[in-house]
Amino acid sequence: MIYCFLAGGFEEMEALCPIDILRRGECEVATVGVGEEIITGSHGVSVYTDIVDGEIVLDSDLDMIILPGGMPGTLNLEKNANVQKAIDFCAENNRLIGAICAAPSILGHKGLLRDKEAVCFPGFEEQLNCKKLSDGYVCRDGNIVTAKGAGVAQEFGLKLLECVKGSAVSERIKASMQCR
Repeated sequence: MIYCFLAGGFEEMEALCPIDILRRGECEVATVGVGEEIITGSHGVSVYTDIVDGEIVLDSDLDMIILPGGMPGTLNLEKNANVQKAIDFCAENNRLIGAICAAPSILGHKGLLRDKEAVCFPGFEEQLNCKKLSDGYVCRDGNIVTAKGAGVAQEFGLKLLECVKGSAVSERIKASMQCR
C-alpha cells in the first residue's frame, strides 16, 4: 500500500501525477485526505479522497508515503499528527518516503535528512538540514526520494515507481506515456 497525503492547499501536479504513474504501474495507492474527504489544492482542484488520515493503517503492508508540496499544503501536512505518525513509522521501518517541492522541509525539520542528499523547491534549502544539497531535480538517498517541484512531478512519479516495482516497470510506463 502507498499513501499519498492530501492537505488543503496541496500542489495538484505533485500529487496527481505520481498517483497516476504508480497506478499505471499497478501499485495500490490510496489518497488520504488530511482532516476531511474532499481536499482542495492550491489551484482550486478538489479531490475526493479514498480515505481520511484517521483511517490509515501503519503496518507491514505499507510500502511508501508521498508528501506533495504546495502552500499551504505543506504546512497543513506538517501540523497533522497522523501524517507525523506515518513519517515516523516509515523512518523507523525503512519504508519509502517521497516528498516534493516544499514538503522535504517536513523531513528536514524532523532530522531525517541529516545524513542524506536531498533537493527541494528553491528557498527551502536551509530547512532541509541535509548532508548534501543535490543539484538534480529528483534525488534518492536510501529510503527517501525528494524532488524540486511541479515541473518534475512526472520524473518524481517514475522514480517512485522504480523504487517500488523496479526499473523495467518504470521504463515500460515511461515509454507507454511517451515521456522523453
